[in-house]
Amino acid sequence: MGSGTAVSNMKNAILAFLVPLPSILFYLSFLSATNGSVADPKSPSFTSTVWTWCYHYPLLLANVLFFFNVNVLFWVIGLIQSSHWMIDPYWTVIPVMLVHYYSAHPLAQYHCWRSRIVILLTWVWSIRLIHNYFRREKWQWGVREDWRFTDMSHQYGSHWWWVSFFSIYVPQQLFLMGLSLPFYVIHSVNQPLSIWDLLATIVCVSGIVIAYFADTQLHNFVSRNNKLKGQGKPVVPVLDNGLWYYSRHPNYFGEQLWWWGLVVFTWNLGHGWTVIGALANTMCLAYVTKLVENRMLSQDNRAEAYRLYQRTTSVWVPWFKSSPLGLKSKNV
Repeated sequence: MGSGTAVSNMKNAILAFLVPLPSILFYLSFLSATNGSVADPKSPSFTSTVWTWCYHYPLLLANVLFFFNVNVLFWVIGLIQSSHWMIDPYWTVIPVMLVHYYSAHPLAQYHCWRSRIVILLTWVWSIRLIHNYFRREKWQWGVREDWRFTDMSHQYGSHWWWVSFFSIYVPQQLFLMGLSLPFYVIHSVNQPLSIWDLLATIVCVSGIVIAYFADTQLHNFVSRNNKLKGQGKPVVPVLDNGLWYYSRHPNYFGEQLWWWGLVVFTWNLGHGWTVIGALANTMCLAYVTKLVENRMLSQDNRAEAYRLYQRTTSVWVPWFKSSPLGLKSKNV
């Protein structure tokens, strides 16, 4: 790593640590001011009115903080840097911040062990995902943005500066706030633990473990191919061993299990409506899956092998191999 790259890496790291401070400081000020109670309505002031609103509407407050601190601030930083890289690592951080936000809110009421289990699971999920992100980025901050954002910037050209706000950040709020709805419900309902909490925990842990091994196998595959390419040798066109032997996207499957496991927690608490976040994310991942596979098919050295892989391997849910239609006809 050159000195210029090292300086840029350090600047981006410092920026990433400083950028959530407005929301954190505002929330700490709110907690300090209310001290677990509503401001006195007999002596209203602008500040007390704000704190009272924050007290009564925790879900709306979370969305307001997200809008200004993530949508607006991240977008402005992205325009200045000509790269919208920051939302990727923060996808793994924001759920952790939200689960602590909901658990610390003065109106929160919950079963302490359910809360502790969910908070611990969220930290484990986040650490796994942030580790995978920086491992993929070679432990550097802000080297590149998501390839889909880059493709869209080419597509929209001079309009990208404002389109990026609505195509990157607004959807991020909808998805992340929707996916994090179980955190809100878990810290709004106090019911005894049941067998459903155990089932939810098993589903969440299974998702984290599957995603970890799938991402590790993918990382090792990419690393080996990069090494082969550096040696001037032909690369392996398709990863089809390990979990990838049974599923074309086991990492996506694991990620889905994690979010649906959180829904099981809230379904048992009588708030099945929280399924909307996981369902929307599943639909989004279905679209992302199509984009990824089209990208693979657009590469001449991989297209034929990947088409065979598509015909024989399950898309998401790990399952046994099926025989390609071509091979079946030859055996008739």
